[in-house]
Amino acid sequence: MNFRFARMWPIALGCSAAISLGPTFPLSAEEPTVAAPRAPIVVTEHARRLHAQAIVVDGHNDLPWNIREKASSTFEKLDISKSTVGEEMHTDIPRLREGGVKAQFWSVYVPASTRHDGKSLAATLEQIDIVHAMIKRYPETFGLALTTDDIKRVVAEGKIASMIGMEGGHSIENSLSVLKQLYERGARYMTLTHSDTLEWCDSATDEAQHGGLSDFGEEVVREMNKLGMLVDISHVSDDAMKDALQVSKAPVIFSHSSARALADHPRNVPDEVLKMTAENDGIVMVNFYSGYIVAEAALVGKQGTKLRREVEKKYPDDEEKQRMEVRRWYNEHPTEPGTIHDVLDHIEHIAKVAGIDHVGLGSDYDGIPTLPLQLADVSTYPNLTQGMLDRGFSDEDVLKVLGGNLLRVMARAEQVAQELQQ
Repeated sequence: MNFRFARMWPIALGCSAAISLGPTFPLSAEEPTVAAPRAPIVVTEHARRLHAQAIVVDGHNDLPWNIREKASSTFEKLDISKSTVGEEMHTDIPRLREGGVKAQFWSVYVPASTRHDGKSLAATLEQIDIVHAMIKRYPETFGLALTTDDIKRVVAEGKIASMIGMEGGHSIENSLSVLKQLYERGARYMTLTHSDTLEWCDSATDEAQHGGLSDFGEEVVREMNKLGMLVDISHVSDDAMKDALQVSKAPVIFSHSSARALADHPRNVPDEVLKMTAENDGIVMVNFYSGYIVAEAALVGKQGTKLRREVEKKYPDDEEKQRMEVRRWYNEHPTEPGTIHDVLDHIEHIAKVAGIDHVGLGSDYDGIPTLPLQLADVSTYPNLTQGMLDRGFSDEDVLKVLGGNLLRVMARAEQVAQELQQ
């Protein structure tokens, strides 16, 4: 997830609060310019056929955390073979099929706060167990994929190739041997940080301590290259992005980030880094969260993050007070949802700056509180296919964005690992 404190402090978006506790920040000195609404996407038969041909790969879905939180980590309590709409979830098997999803990185996120009580590894292993349990419970739908060949094989069997992505380097508890252990359990990417700066890597949403990666952070990247684990630099600071791109011998990924030129949030990727990503042959998988794709919402998010940090310092031992203040602030500053056109703007911008070979999809479904119109859940990916066609993308380019680019990046990372192990 990119907006984790939505889980830590549930936000009743769109409600109003009579009293505002804590600091507030003016959003703009000027009245925003209201753009004319853009027409909804209407999916054509050509787009449906093209979408069906694609190996649609999504870089980030937080279903495992929802299963942990809503169903005590068991599919006995929440059967995703049936609709989960009533559970206010974005993901279930019927909607995955409707959306034509062929391959999914399931996030095994655990809160960064677990590093303070030494529970990061144990919690991550529990999350990995949820993914394995899902594959075992629904063998007709899911198949574990550890390599690009696995992805193609599972898809050919008519199943959804299921990969595991760790979200935050706190999961390895500062140990390369733990990193190897998690790779052996199936993890095929690791986001170097999450919300908090670690002992070896700066986060995008916390104070920098290292100017990017520490020496050990560089060692982590090199070890990931050697294992064949994708280096994911969503959530890291700009300097850490640059350091990882310079150190990594394999293509890197942003598993769920968007373009900062369009929405000025530190979770997004600046144009300078987009160009470096192209030189690295990596990929930016566009996040669907409204707070990262709509300019006005990104400003709210930046200020909300600042508020959250101030509240944490103000009430270090009172999480309930922290939740109250953050919730009230967000109730007074609701997130503008935007539309699918905002996501398409980000896809198009990244394609123009970095090149069509360096953009993909990383929805963050089931990990975010607000989504744009026409991208409400995992059933809606065909809308993006049509939207790209409407903007003049060729069939070949659409197939790259839907999944071809990620498959190329993953295959190259596997090749680099083989070369380094010789």
